[in-house]
Amino acid sequence: MAAHRRPRSKHRPYGRTAATLALAGAATATGLEGSAHADPQLSTAQVKAKVDKLYHQAEAATEKYNGAKEKAADASAALDALRDEAARRTQQLNVSRNALGSIATAQYRAGGLDPAVQLALSSDPDEYLRGSALAERAGFQQAKAVSRMRAQLGELGRLRTKADGKLAELKSRQAELATHKSTVTRKLADAEKLLARLTAAERARYAAGTGPGDARADRAESRGAATAVQAPNSRAAAAIAYARGALGKPYVWGATGPNGFDCSGLTQAAWRAAGVALPRTTYTQINAGQRVSRSQLAPGDLVFFYSGISHVGLYVGGGQMIHAPRPGADVRMAPIDQMPFAGAARPA
Repeated sequence: MAAHRRPRSKHRPYGRTAATLALAGAATATGLEGSAHADPQLSTAQVKAKVDKLYHQAEAATEKYNGAKEKAADASAALDALRDEAARRTQQLNVSRNALGSIATAQYRAGGLDPAVQLALSSDPDEYLRGSALAERAGFQQAKAVSRMRAQLGELGRLRTKADGKLAELKSRQAELATHKSTVTRKLADAEKLLARLTAAERARYAAGTGPGDARADRAESRGAATAVQAPNSRAAAAIAYARGALGKPYVWGATGPNGFDCSGLTQAAWRAAGVALPRTTYTQINAGQRVSRSQLAPGDLVFFYSGISHVGLYVGGGQMIHAPRPGADVRMAPIDQMPFAGAARPA
């Protein structure tokens, strides 16, 4: 029987090695693609921790997106204004050109003879001299018109240079927007893939929380309602009233209401309802108004979290805030010790 066995291929060991290396390389590449493709043996707690991290990274990118979007809008408005001004200046220049052309045409028609000859041939020398004085004044007006045109051309050139610069800035902001949007989208997609590993019940429990310390979220809301603190002034009261009216509305990245919010969009909308204009992003809102310590917090203050100032909520007293936590979670009440505290500001 042994005589009928097929001889082993000389190349088979190399084939196995190549296949093994290919599989190993694929596994390594997959592992590098993102946390959504991590070890399938992750525990529920580990999945939640990774999802929390992804959501935090997405929120940081969202705030950068918000800032870039605001700057892009400013650049677009400035570019439109420059273009409008350039169009007005071009129209004024065309009027000046037409006027100068009329003067030049009249001079050409009357300028065939030397002035002394024209005087000698004139049937009315006095009338000619009066006309000559007018022509001299006309020449002075022509010189002024030329000077004015030169100034207009120079100003128009400066306007066009500024417009070119603003257009380049706008394109840069738009590229920055696309980069941040891509980052947010990728992080959220990775988080969704990780969440898909959880059971429906586990996902529901995660959605009911707000990240680290989730188990306290619902209890925090009931305690916050029971221990409501009087707002220090009517504007703070109006901001808090708006935020309370937003409870239960969804987190939507890049949104400022009224049907959805991201974290800084909620605080901006709340204080806008109180008649105070806040900047758009967390890292600019922290510098809007008076900085206050944690021990000096009063209802209506803005409370910020993480070292990069990537999250903000509206303090309502009793150690509680109202905030838009993350994608998949509604605007809710939560304790301010739920995340690393980074500072607070009191809008003016």
